[in-house]
Parts: sequence; structure tokens; C-alpha cells
Amino acid sequence: MPRVCAFTGKRTQVGWIRAEKGARRDGGVGNKIKGRSKRKVLPNLKKVKCVIGGEIISVYASTRAIKAGWVVKPPAKALVRKLMAQA
Repeated sequence: MPRVCAFTGKRTQVGWIRAEKGARRDGGVGNKIKGRSKRKVLPNLKKVKCVIGGEIISVYASTRAIKAGWVVKPPAKALVRKLMAQA
């Protein structure tokens, strides 16, 4: 299961980080890019149980979606009944 938010579609992004050298205050002639390397920006995802289509399933949700109220949490009693039925 990929780490993607089920509600907003947020996923890992990639980009470059630059190594700069030679700021003006240090006697240089401005910042110069001396190298670059790949970096990852990971989304703030939490694994939560939520109700989707009448079923209780576990999905990854971004904290933005949780705070906005897009994630509908299951009632506590229903979750207990489901766990007891499986045992």
C-alpha cells in the first residue's frame, strides 16, 4: 500500500537541494551553486481507521484532512463489536 493520503492525494515529493558557496559578505561575488543532491519531502500522514462506504477500513490520511474533518471515525461500540466478532 503506497503512502498516499486517501482524501487529499498527498504523496512523497522529490526535488533537489543545492550546496551554495561564496556569499558576498564573505568576500565572494554572490552565491554560486557548487553541487546538488536529491532530497525527499515526506507528507505528514497518519494511519487511521475510518468509515468509507459503510465499512471500517484502515487508510493513510494527511493531518490536514484529519483536522479539516474529512476523516469520519467509526463509533467506539461498532469497533468493539467488530473485533469481538472476529475473535
